[in-house]
Amino acid sequence: MAPGLAVATAAVFVWLGMVLAISFLEAPLKFRAPGVTVPIGLGIGRLVFRALNTAEAVLALTAVIALAVDPPGTSALVSGAVVFAALAVQLAAVRPRLTRRSNRVLTGENVPRSRAHYVYVALEAVKTIALLVTGVLLLAS
Repeated sequence: MAPGLAVATAAVFVWLGMVLAISFLEAPLKFRAPGVTVPIGLGIGRLVFRALNTAEAVLALTAVIALAVDPPGTSALVSGAVVFAALAVQLAAVRPRLTRRSNRVLTGENVPRSRAHYVYVALEAVKTIALLVTGVLLLAS
């Protein structure tokens, strides 16, 4: 395997592991822990997802640079583009709405549940599947 493909493959699978661990394991479980209130859970979640999104951006940049050095086949590029598009929508459109809502909750305001949260989760699912497909396609390159 070419070095660029190896680096991109590693970045994609590390990214996949982080999304699975944080979005689908840590996030739902934190609200089940004893003593964790909604404001505490939101405060923790904001910190964790800010860190995750920063790591995702670094891993995405790493993958893009590595794939520019050693381009894979078209199918890997297309599935990778789906990953990047999902992340971009999360960061540019959904996450700011969630942040505004959590700011209101943290100030004690009674705020109805946000549909944006469901959009974020759906994008996480799309991103997870696309990361898996991209990683497998890169391995096959």
